[in-house]
Amino acid sequence: MIHWGIIGCGKVTEAKSGPAFSKIKNSQLRAVMRRDAALAEDYAKRHNVPRFYSNANDLINDSDINAVYIATPPGSHAEYAIKVLKSGKPVYIEKPMAANYAECVRINKAAEKYHLPVFVAYYRRTLPGFLKIKELIENGSIGKVRFVKLEIYNFPSQDEKSGHLPWRVMPEISGGGHFFDLASHQLDYLDFLFGPIQKVKSLALNQAGLYQAEDFVSAGFVFPGNIAATGNWCFSVSPEGNRDSLEIFGDQGIISTSTFSFEPIKLINKEGQQEFINERPEHVQYYLIEQIVKALSGEGSVASTGITAARTSRVMDQVVAEYYKTKGKS
Repeated sequence: MIHWGIIGCGKVTEAKSGPAFSKIKNSQLRAVMRRDAALAEDYAKRHNVPRFYSNANDLINDSDINAVYIATPPGSHAEYAIKVLKSGKPVYIEKPMAANYAECVRINKAAEKYHLPVFVAYYRRTLPGFLKIKELIENGSIGKVRFVKLEIYNFPSQDEKSGHLPWRVMPEISGGGHFFDLASHQLDYLDFLFGPIQKVKSLALNQAGLYQAEDFVSAGFVFPGNIAATGNWCFSVSPEGNRDSLEIFGDQGIISTSTFSFEPIKLINKEGQQEFINERPEHVQYYLIEQIVKALSGEGSVASTGITAARTSRVMDQVVAEYYKTKGKS
């Protein structure tokens, strides 16, 4: 039985991940930690978790816990992950894996040193709809893939406009801006489809001046097989400009859907147009957590590891490297 502990039982754990740990065979959520003890206790009571802590070390050293999920902001991922590995326990980390690629390398070196696995919450590698896209590509439904087009456009939040900045746009905590939070899912999924990105060209700007982090990114990528991809991310448009699109163009057809809103998957080729359901599970991390539990129990492998996730962090660092060169971000 895998007895889980969660470090950082905030919003992401309420539905996306937390409840799944106790709904999977041979898995149970046994303890949670949050620095605010009252909030940790509240979470534990609402989710029927036996124990709660306000100190991460107490959870890590709990002898009943044999695997730990880190769901804090990225700036603390490396510190906590290495402590968990040093304690002899495997670790599952929220995405992005860490605030930068160098910290990912540190985590992976610790995993190698202590002979323990690292998993990262890039759960689209396990979702039925996104696996359907992979199947359509591999069975030749659009022929040879030529290029991919990614678009995410969003409007600033009221907190951002008023100067009450969320941690996701504080590079010292998140690694960058919303690009790091959202594009990481997209770039990791393309890594899953096509293999590691081989070349990056990019432009990153701050157009609205609401915070230090980049709020506009335009980038081009090359994957194995000479497959190209372009992406545009802008987080200061009007609400009418909101967009979430993923398009994959082949020499015999097109696949289109969204990354985050779970729009139907559309396939257009010489046979006409088809639509496929893009299922959003009640707990979107369920299938990945299930893979992890099975692997820790000696059955099968996991699609998202510290090795695959570090590649995505390396690419994101490359995309914004020039922008942060004069801003003191390493």
